Amino acid sequence: MKDFVNKEAALDAVRGLHIGLDWDGEAAMHVKRLLARDEEGNLLPKARFFTKTGETRGMMLVGAPGSGKSHLMDRTLVKIPALAAADDGVPRIIACPVPSPATFKSMTLALLEETGYRGANPRQEAWSLWQVFRHRLSMLGVAVLWIDEAQDLFCADRKLILRALKSLMQGDDAVAVILSGTDELAQVIRTDSQVKRRFTAMVLPDLVETVHGDMYRAILQDYCARVGLEPPVEPDLIGRVFHGARYRFGRAIELLLVAMEFAIAGEAEHLTVDHFASAYAMNEAAPASQNVFYAENFLLLDPDADERAEKPRNRRVRKGRA
Repeated sequence: MKDFVNKEAALDAVRGLHIGLDWDGEAAMHVKRLLARDEEGNLLPKARFFTKTGETRGMMLVGAPGSGKSHLMDRTLVKIPALAAADDGVPRIIACPVPSPATFKSMTLALLEETGYRGANPRQEAWSLWQVFRHRLSMLGVAVLWIDEAQDLFCADRKLILRALKSLMQGDDAVAVILSGTDELAQVIRTDSQVKRRFTAMVLPDLVETVHGDMYRAILQDYCARVGLEPPVEPDLIGRVFHGARYRFGRAIELLLVAMEFAIAGEAEHLTVDHFASAYAMNEAAPASQNVFYAENFLLLDPDADERAEKPRNRRVRKGRA
């Protein structure tokens, strides 16, 4: 029991680790270029103006669900000293996921709350609330606004939201804007040429075994060592993990962590493919015949087959028929 408790504690510690990747440097570059610098080149807690008319810029971090984009951006912002909260605790960053329902007014109310404003009237006109939000940003000296899962924000009020984002990136108190979301976000931004030119884009790649296999194997071995498990030896395990994780980094790491849970609960000394199979079955509710860790030709399995089948199909109605 003591060994189990120790390994569980070690696994909890592993969950809190940040995995340094090449993507870290790219994300940091995108964010740092949005900030002003002093005469010695040091970053300042202030958005950089890119034009004589006082325009700031923004970035999009785009990735599939489960790619790890939210964690990556959170860590990137935390590691930039210039964006740390001021001595009086006033934040330099306002970060907020898109609320539900995702409307311009609900987003504005959520952002106002993040600034510490408690007097917002939900019956007030949306654009008027947005002006209050802009004033709060100016008053607090906020440099960066980060909206996560931003693709959901454009389901309604698209034109109004695009105009609101542009307004934040103009004027003496303009801020840098970071949007993270799926490819749908990039598609929306591309529809407005004025907004598009203000945003750089970073796209998280899908995992490829020949490119990322050694990296993932090193992470797997390191995690196993930290919790006292022997790593798996199956030669095709990485390919199965990547396929089951839809080739997304965040999902691949989560699959590993759940597999380690099963190994520790079973008091195993080795992490095996069976533990990954159990983790996959629990996450996906997949029978053995559809489990990528059991199927011989696992590449032929479509992990999202059920989800695709549930999507409604557009039916064409022929003229002259009911």
